[in-house]
Amino acid sequence: MNNPAASPGTCPPRCAGCRLRETSAFTAVKPDELDFIEAFRSGTASVPAGGTIIYEQKSSGKLFTLYSGWAFRYKTLTDGRRQILNFLLPGDLIGLQQEFSDSAIHGIEAVTDVALCVFPRDGLWKLFQAYPGLGYDITWISARAEGMVDDNLLTAGRRNATERVAVLLMHLYRRMERIGLAEGGAIDFPLNQQHIADALGLSLVHTNKTLRRLQQLGLHELHNGRLRLLNPKALQRIADYYETPPRQVPLV
Repeated sequence: MNNPAASPGTCPPRCAGCRLRETSAFTAVKPDELDFIEAFRSGTASVPAGGTIIYEQKSSGKLFTLYSGWAFRYKTLTDGRRQILNFLLPGDLIGLQQEFSDSAIHGIEAVTDVALCVFPRDGLWKLFQAYPGLGYDITWISARAEGMVDDNLLTAGRRNATERVAVLLMHLYRRMERIGLAEGGAIDFPLNQQHIADALGLSLVHTNKTLRRLQQLGLHELHNGRLRLLNPKALQRIADYYETPPRQVPLV
């Protein structure tokens, strides 16, 4: 796990070797802050596709930064029905909500094989005390996550099925593009139709029909786990989704 040559998705042994920090997507940190983050990190972990990162209603006592792969945050009802709250991509901080409850109020599952940097949750207070700049970054990350949940609520409450699918495709493509994982107008897209249905509050049949309709209109192409946007401007209009130029985000 700690051999950076083993795979481009493997967590490096030193934070200075982090591939994510080489992109323009994340804010730079001072050398002493980077040293603290490295000391704060208690290790690395890998979880296979379909594996659990955080169990719902159980406390792990850990925070994670997703280094590579895809995951999702979800809640379930007692009869097993699942709502995917949001999808997690490289650079996302995982598990912060546990700090304010006795157990995890949601579960987190890996969509693909994932690599994670692991941090002890009880070290957060020291971070805020010793490095208020990093503390502000944590607060910013939390506020950004809340904003994404607000957007998801708007989508589920007011957008129709076509608009919901369009906004999801645009949102995930733009996030992947921001961290340098778009190539030739396409991104890896490991989600299946059940993931999309559970995220958008649609039936599986309705999700299938909507994806096919958008593809027949020549707006996107999904093939062999790759998403290509063929007409992003049209998708933006359908979704009423117009992003301002993305700002850099903190990375812990």
